[in-house]
Amino acid sequence: MAKKLSWMILLLAILPFALLCGCGEMGKVDQGRVIAFDKNKETVTFIVDVKHDPANPDYSGAPITFALPKVPSERGEDPKFGKRMKLDTKAREIVIFDDATKSFKKIPYTLIDEKDGVDKNNPLVKDKKFPAVDKAKKTVTIYSGRQKILITFSLPEEYFALPDDTWEAGDEVRVYYKEPGKALRFMNITRTDIFKK
Repeated sequence: MAKKLSWMILLLAILPFALLCGCGEMGKVDQGRVIAFDKNKETVTFIVDVKHDPANPDYSGAPITFALPKVPSERGEDPKFGKRMKLDTKAREIVIFDDATKSFKKIPYTLIDEKDGVDKNNPLVKDKKFPAVDKAKKTVTIYSGRQKILITFSLPEEYFALPDDTWEAGDEVRVYYKEPGKALRFMNITRTDIFKK
């Protein structure tokens, strides 16, 4: 009886360790807006969404870079990149990621025209390219599909020296990884239709 009891105690002591070894390390998930994509190096850099709230994202985390998975089935569509992090129509400012300073910058704008509730199939935006930058008139026109806003605003001349992708919102992406900087799975949320069969 004592021998049987000692075996049971030994088994109970070993079991949690065996389960721990068998399960392996759990991975992590990060999500954010793409600010850079290198097709040749197969790397993506994005600003982390610190809220993880699809209806109200907050792209104010640190930029992180990942090597994309080599296996095609673990990799979504190549992302579009841009530097626009937020379009705040109430405060009348746009937040960008400034490559030169590697920090966020709030830029106040002067409103020229704003149309709300604009769906992606609306003739005002369908088959048109945004942002539309008019350096002669010193205006920028942006369409935000998530906010359903078509907006035109003016900016001081100094901002028109910046590349056009400054006003572009990059795609929203998600990575699953175990080792920092190496994505095991990559999903382009913006370009993935979850209802498509």
